[in-house]
Amino acid sequence: MDLKQLRYFRAVAEEQQVTKAAKRLHMAQPPLSQQIKLMEEELNLKLFDRNGRKLELTKAGEILFEKSGRLLLDFSEALVEVRETNEGIRGKVHIGSTKSCFSYLSRALQLFKNQHPSITYQLREGDTYFLEECIKKREIELAIVRLPMHSDEFNIISLPSEPYILVTPDNWKIENQNGSIDFKELRDLPLMLLHRISGVGQFELVVEECRRNGIDPHVICECPDAAMLLSLVANGVGATIVPESTLHAFAFKNVKSYQLKGTEIQSEAAVIWHKERYLTRASQRLIQVLEDQASYVEA
Repeated sequence: MDLKQLRYFRAVAEEQQVTKAAKRLHMAQPPLSQQIKLMEEELNLKLFDRNGRKLELTKAGEILFEKSGRLLLDFSEALVEVRETNEGIRGKVHIGSTKSCFSYLSRALQLFKNQHPSITYQLREGDTYFLEECIKKREIELAIVRLPMHSDEFNIISLPSEPYILVTPDNWKIENQNGSIDFKELRDLPLMLLHRISGVGQFELVVEECRRNGIDPHVICECPDAAMLLSLVANGVGATIVPESTLHAFAFKNVKSYQLKGTEIQSEAAVIWHKERYLTRASQRLIQVLEDQASYVEA
C-alpha cells in the first residue's frame, strides 16, 4: 500500500461513489475500483459496504480514513519543510483571529505585507475555542486569541494586555467623570457580553468582577462576536464591555466609550500555534513581527 492508494481510498470515502471519485481524481473508474480491491486484499478485510448507490465505510474503513488523513497531512508538511530549506518566504499564510483581537493582526499584516509583498493570506474568524479547533484540524497554522486557554497543545506568545472599556449608545445619559465611570455604576445597565462557544473566557471574568464589586449584572445578551455586540450597542439595544482596542478596530457610529474605574481586570491576548506542527517560514516570520510589536509596545 502506498500514499497514492490512500488518496484514492479517501476520495472514494468522501464521494461515496467510485464514479464521482474517479472524476475528481481525473482517472477512469475501472483502475480506481481495482486499486480499492487491491487494498482490501492486502488488508484481508472490507473497507466499504454498499448501501444502495452509496459506498459506506466499514468500521475498519473509518479507522483507516482517520489515520490516513493524519498521515497524508504529515507527509504534505514534510514536503513543505524540505522545499523551504532552499526557498525564501513565499506562499499563503493561514491565520485566525478573534474579532476582539483584530487590531493586533491588522497592524502586523500591514508591516508584514510591506516586507513580503508576494505573500497571500487566508483569514479565519471565530472565538478562542473555535480557533483552537481550527488549528487542531490544520485549517489554520496560527491564531491571535483572547486568554485564558486550558489546553497544553499550543505554543503561546503573550501580547500586550489592555483595559476593558464600557461602550454605550451615544444618546444614553451616563454620569461620568472625564470619560470614566465607576465599575459599581454598571449595576442597572443592560449588558451584552462576549461569551465563548465553549470554555471559560471574558464573560466569566467580567461577571466575576461584577460580583466582586457587589453587583448582580443585568446581562441581556451573550455572544462570541464582538462586532455583533458593538452593532447592537450602536442601535441602542444595550451596553457592552470589550477590550479597548476592539472598539478602535471597527468604525461604529452612535456609540460612546468610558474607562472603567474601581477595577484592575485586564484583557490578555496571545499568538498560538500547535506545538507538534511544522510552521511555514512565512508563519514563523509573522509570529516574529507580532512578537516584535508586543516588545515595542511594552517598552
